[in-house]
Amino acid sequence: MAIVFQKPKTLTDARLHYCPGCTHGIIHRLVAEVLQEWDLDGKAIGVAPVGCSVLAYNYFTCDMVQAPHGRAPAVATGLKRARPENVIFTYQGDGDLAAIGTAETVHAATRGENITIIFVNNAIYGMTGGQMAPTSLPKQVTQTTPYGRDTKTAGYPVRVCEMLSTLDGTTYAERVAVDCPKNVIAAKKAIQKAFQCQLDGKGFSIVEVLSTCPTNWGLTPVEATEWLRNNMIPYYPLGVFKDKTQEEGK
Repeated sequence: MAIVFQKPKTLTDARLHYCPGCTHGIIHRLVAEVLQEWDLDGKAIGVAPVGCSVLAYNYFTCDMVQAPHGRAPAVATGLKRARPENVIFTYQGDGDLAAIGTAETVHAATRGENITIIFVNNAIYGMTGGQMAPTSLPKQVTQTTPYGRDTKTAGYPVRVCEMLSTLDGTTYAERVAVDCPKNVIAAKKAIQKAFQCQLDGKGFSIVEVLSTCPTNWGLTPVEATEWLRNNMIPYYPLGVFKDKTQEEGK
């Protein structure tokens, strides 16, 4: 019998620790598929953050480095400069990348570091119990905003791709989602493009992936997917925000 679908060899057999309905598993698979299809397993080095994906080093077969909270882009910068022949990627959540790690992210992009960032945006702090994140939506209920995020006191959400696309050092920035097969396919293409930018020496690339957090949103997996479509995508529109390779006609 012909095998038509199987787990990528670049994913280990470790059981994922993520909550039911969380789409981290889908995103892990997409990254792993690209690593396998492009034969990057022995060449890639991933940087795991602090957050829900803190145990990412258990799931990918490539070399992994654990970074302190928010410092993954700085760690990735050091790895890439020390090992320019390797493919360096970070896998970060919104609390890690867009809060404590904002400076590292912005300055890595400003310098045009030739690294790839996979940024998972679920609009909440997942691992620590559901506090408001930099990406939590206006009026969104969280553990620290029980009456909803008040923009008068808590400010507005950070739109990461829009922000980084204004920086000269950013080569590629795209926002995707994994809420349906069509968007999953588009997400994989974006991840491929981000890795291709690095392989071509083009500089800093980021793929922002809108993800669900059923546990801390207080929803079922199906309801969480619907909430993402109805609330996150309108506020965080999908698409390419910057692509220098297209601007250069390449």
